[in-house]
Amino acid sequence: MEAHNSCETSWADQWDYGSPVRAAEPKKSGGATAKYSKKVGEGFGKTKAVASTGVRKVKEGASVGFHWIKDKYHKTTQKH
Repeated sequence: MEAHNSCETSWADQWDYGSPVRAAEPKKSGGATAKYSKKVGEGFGKTKAVASTGVRKVKEGASVGFHWIKDKYHKTTQKH
């Protein structure tokens, strides 16, 4: 088995056809980015409202279901 030489390229480096990794350049603010981030923020607000409504409906349905089961059980075990 060969010893690993740190000067050699790794397997991943051999198959990387892109340019070498560079430090990310700071992005310019404003323009299209601000417009899209505002729209995304509005979308999250709508999603939160829909999710909240869905959770409320599930909770209400589960509560009604448990009460129905409790009433059915109570009727069958009641002694007259």
